[in-house]
Amino acid sequence: MKILIAPGAFKHSLSATAAAEAIGRGLRRSGLDAELIFLPIADGGNGTLDAFLVGGGQRVNVPVLDPLRRPAVAAFGLLPDGETAVIEMALASGLELLRPGELSPLVTTTYGTGQLMQAALDAGARRVIVGMGGSATVDGGAGCLQALGVRLLDAYGQDVPPGGAGLSSVYTIDVSGLDARWRTVEVIIASDVENPTTGETGAAAVFGPQKGAGMHEVRMLEAGLRHFFTKVRDQLGVDVLDAPGGGAAGALSAGLMAVLGGRIQSGIDLILDRRGFDEHLRGARLVITGEGRMDEQTVYGKGPIGVARRARAAGVPTVALVGGLDAADALLHEAGLQAVLPIVTGPMALDDALRRAPELVERAALRLGYLLNIT
Repeated sequence: MKILIAPGAFKHSLSATAAAEAIGRGLRRSGLDAELIFLPIADGGNGTLDAFLVGGGQRVNVPVLDPLRRPAVAAFGLLPDGETAVIEMALASGLELLRPGELSPLVTTTYGTGQLMQAALDAGARRVIVGMGGSATVDGGAGCLQALGVRLLDAYGQDVPPGGAGLSSVYTIDVSGLDARWRTVEVIIASDVENPTTGETGAAAVFGPQKGAGMHEVRMLEAGLRHFFTKVRDQLGVDVLDAPGGGAAGALSAGLMAVLGGRIQSGIDLILDRRGFDEHLRGARLVITGEGRMDEQTVYGKGPIGVARRARAAGVPTVALVGGLDAADALLHEAGLQAVLPIVTGPMALDDALRRAPELVERAALRLGYLLNIT
């Protein structure tokens, strides 16, 4: 029996690689006679850089500013061709860089992501893949663009303040300071989020609360994004106000589309293509995927569903191991999953579940292995 083990990260507890190893341990303990192929995944969010570098490449550390503009160090990846860079925006501008009391999308900025991108350009990148997901920001990519040399000025000719709150005061967008090399660089936005830039399903309304915004702050962020991208449309001639996928990473996606000509590609498909997933599927009996929490958002292109769809097209069933489940079984089945198995078997505090994640994933895989032994 050949089994592909392709989980994503279990946020705050297990990397995708650690999750895959735990699944492997459980299956082996069950006595299952199987060839195990480890293919940990990411979809543009947590773990994207690691997933790209599995096949080789160089991790480059860069001094950056974190979402609250504090000094930090983040990394980008330079792939073996020497011309393709991978940026995981969450490493410089992500939620996990902040303590719970620090979440404030009105002031958090993507400036550090722009610093990573500029460092990649200076390292010779001609193609830059920017992974979305896990951001602490709703600034429309304004901070990122400022780090690349774009000036966002208010009505008095002063630079607007960082964060989502500054967007409403943008009067002039000056791109004259943007490095001319960006005109010849391919910018790929690795995302599986289909939300538009603004509106009821846009960056502020859907993702703002996850980043600490209350109802009043969500309205301010929405107004700021709409104002900023209206200025972009009027001054740069690019309309991304309703662009599908523009809402990813607090509308960083829309900012990159508008100013750098970025184009969206499925993050999970980029990873699966790089890992040769379709080739590994040949002769496989089963695929095991997973993530920390599976809900209805998962169905809209998240990593495990991308895996399941590829596997189903090849006639291979997929089972997911998950930390939490909040989606209809029928919905997940229709999306390509044969079964979804929660790893927690009884009442448990979240902190305990996170701490015990390696054990819980391994035990769930052990039970799955026992089941496979009788089929």
